[in-house]
Amino acid sequence: MNSNNKRLGSVPLLSIIVLTCIFFQQIDIAHGNALNHPSSLNELFKRVEGSVVQITSKVSPTSPTDNQQPGGANQTALGSGFVYDRLGHIVTNSHVVANAKSVDVTSIDGNRFTANVIGRDPYGDLAVLKIVSPNGNINQKSLQFVYDPLELGNSSELEVGDQVIAIGNPYGLDNTMTSGIVSQVGRAVQAPVGAYSIPDVLQTDAALNPGNSGGPLFNNRGQVVGVTFGGIPGGINFAIPSDIVKHIVPILISKGNYTHPYLGFKVATLTSDLASSEGNLPPNLRGVSVDSLVRGSSADKAEIKASTTDQYGKKHGGDIITAIDGKNITRTEDLISYLEKTKSPGEPVTFTIYRNGHFIKLETTVGSRPAIT
Repeated sequence: MNSNNKRLGSVPLLSIIVLTCIFFQQIDIAHGNALNHPSSLNELFKRVEGSVVQITSKVSPTSPTDNQQPGGANQTALGSGFVYDRLGHIVTNSHVVANAKSVDVTSIDGNRFTANVIGRDPYGDLAVLKIVSPNGNINQKSLQFVYDPLELGNSSELEVGDQVIAIGNPYGLDNTMTSGIVSQVGRAVQAPVGAYSIPDVLQTDAALNPGNSGGPLFNNRGQVVGVTFGGIPGGINFAIPSDIVKHIVPILISKGNYTHPYLGFKVATLTSDLASSEGNLPPNLRGVSVDSLVRGSSADKAEIKASTTDQYGKKHGGDIITAIDGKNITRTEDLISYLEKTKSPGEPVTFTIYRNGHFIKLETTVGSRPAIT
């Protein structure tokens, strides 16, 4: 009888101990979240502002950049960037630095440093700079900002409606913060140079202006989820997703350039209007139509057929690509994203093609995109 009472009496005590442990564990979790998740925009700004820099470069009139107009002698272009690591690397846009070999980097406290352009990817509109420390001493007090690199987040986790924050130098107004939401994800937006698109671009309504290019786009945890690079008047602005930055920037640091995969064709999403002009296609067919291709390219070697125009000016549709390596393709963006994320020059690729009422498979080897001269 007494032993039963003892066992029963121990239950409340055990419950108190367990609940106490849970209580303190929740305090620790909440404290950790408070450290890692800024509770307000001004707290986020104070935490990251020192790692955002202003970039000034001299560009030729034949290579207009973000905050400069063509014509006349060399002009000053303004842009933004951010600290990537503790080795003095700064990430910005390729179009901000244009063809410059070195640029000026100004930190939040007004100190100005020279930085060499050590890597550029014009197609992806990314560039990496390396701070040139006076007398080789990167430990001097004025360079302490390089020891606060920004954390790269996962852009693939973003959803439409998520809050985002941009910090940059619009029109030279240093460390300006604006905020907005993710308006859409997965856009394919043409890079400032060349005729190719950057995949998986983030669209935001956060205000961006000339001088913002190259600056970071943050999530509400203070992680960089994009690098801003342009927009359209009316609140339609774009950022290169951090998942692409994570892939390309280390290669720019080690090699100085980045080679994009290349197939050598031009495609268009198979819309209802395009499908009707193509002829007798199944009503639910989804894919991209091959409009043109480059002779000798990977697509040409695979014997993919592009659209043609007969002697009477009538256009005849080309192949419809419905899948690549077994992955269904419904939009041009799907094809571009898959190639950039998963393929490198020299790797095999298999297309599922709809042609003349039949599905066929064609194989080829991914090529290298021609360099911009």
